Amino acid sequence: MFSSNNYNPDVLTCLANLSSDEVFTPPQLANQILDLLPAGLWSDRNAKFLDPGSKSGVFLREIARRLDNGLEKQIPDRQKRMNHIFKNQLYGLALTELTALLSRRSVYCSKTANGKYSVCETFDNPDGNIRFKRVKHAWESGHCVFCGANEENYERGSELETHAYQFIHTESPEELFNMKFDVIVGNPPYQLSDGGFGRSASPIYQDFVQQAKKLAPRYLTMIIPSRWFGGGKGLDEFRSQMLNDNHIRKIVDFENSSEVFPGVSVAGGICYFLWERDYKGPCEIVNMHSGVEAAGIRNLNEFRTFIRHSQAVPIIRKILARSEGRMSEQVSSYKPFGLRTYVKPQKKGDIILHWQKGEGPYRRKDITVGVEMIDKWKVISSRSGHEHAGNPGTDGTRRVLAKTVILPPGTICTETYLVIGSYATQERADNLLAYMKTRFFRFLMSLFMYSHGITKDTYAFIPILDMTKRWTDESLYERYGLNREEIAFIESKIRPMGTNGE
Repeated sequence: MFSSNNYNPDVLTCLANLSSDEVFTPPQLANQILDLLPAGLWSDRNAKFLDPGSKSGVFLREIARRLDNGLEKQIPDRQKRMNHIFKNQLYGLALTELTALLSRRSVYCSKTANGKYSVCETFDNPDGNIRFKRVKHAWESGHCVFCGANEENYERGSELETHAYQFIHTESPEELFNMKFDVIVGNPPYQLSDGGFGRSASPIYQDFVQQAKKLAPRYLTMIIPSRWFGGGKGLDEFRSQMLNDNHIRKIVDFENSSEVFPGVSVAGGICYFLWERDYKGPCEIVNMHSGVEAAGIRNLNEFRTFIRHSQAVPIIRKILARSEGRMSEQVSSYKPFGLRTYVKPQKKGDIILHWQKGEGPYRRKDITVGVEMIDKWKVISSRSGHEHAGNPGTDGTRRVLAKTVILPPGTICTETYLVIGSYATQERADNLLAYMKTRFFRFLMSLFMYSHGITKDTYAFIPILDMTKRWTDESLYERYGLNREEIAFIESKIRPMGTNGE
């Protein structure tokens, strides 16, 4: 396990992921995350480490490697050193019985911690310090009070996994091991199906972060989806907490999840962070794309959303300085006319319904929401962003908008779309559509897009302008005093749209 004399392929680089929500951490990535921690930890024989969501045991294994080197002078005898590290310093909570076995095998080099081939001689039980306990969800009104799991989906027999993770299904996490940890590190599960329409799911990774903070370790570092940057489903409170937490020393953000998890698509990207109990101050933010690194240092709570690109911050400041209205004030909420996605045209009607598969008749008297917009010119846009919204193309640019069209008076739409603006004249609707196609407009949208969906909040940085005027990127850059570098940055992130919307 610890020999470097001969190269053997690392089996942990070859594991197939459990799912896109329970992703194994490649050893190289685990070491990049561990590099955030101070080097002095590796020579501290009293430091204790916990992985609360162990899948392959890679974090504990790589920590053991580092401690093996760092403690050599203090504990010269190799076996005594191994015994001390594994018995007194490394602890894990596995996600399932299977991952418990895998973790023990990769950490102790034996499927049992007290087995003949275990690298540690002092365990008197087969689990060692890597535990798995099947726990139950605590159901209340159809959902688990700890993780929000849907009872209909997750009330299962003993032959199936419950996904009731031990670390977050307790109000007293300190009682799990009855000790203080210096470091908590890991890659928690990302989400659980919530019983909603289609493949609806609710995030769960934030529960692991919040539970870890309750233990007040000296250091906390986890790799999680970047979706929390923009908040949204189940994440608004977590986003607010993170943005106002001045103990976060560093965030490393990958716009494209496949750069860290090959073959895995996580909309909005992936990030890992270092939280330090005894640190208070600004955060270093490193954005990675195609191996290119851009970094900056700033306070996380300057804006109500997380701005992943430091180069975008001065642009936003210039726009907000004009104190204009924001497009989020005029964009409709979900169901602008009260109609769900699956609503179809009626056999007869006096208005037209625009839906996913075309257009058809609908009765005006059946519409009770958005009535004031029916007889106006409307610009509508799909609630789903182009190219999975948060993920850029191979060249690093996004188009951002998907289907965006103008509906004439007497036409309505389903909740597949948001109404971006409604006007008495076609000219103003045409000018809004032209404004939306500018790189400037779509760049400001992209700053809120960390998932597949688009909401009215996605438009929160975009100024409301006079729609009797035709706006172009050039006139917008001039209006807000953007310099050459700022313009170049916008155009490096957003690709142009043609007159036909492509």
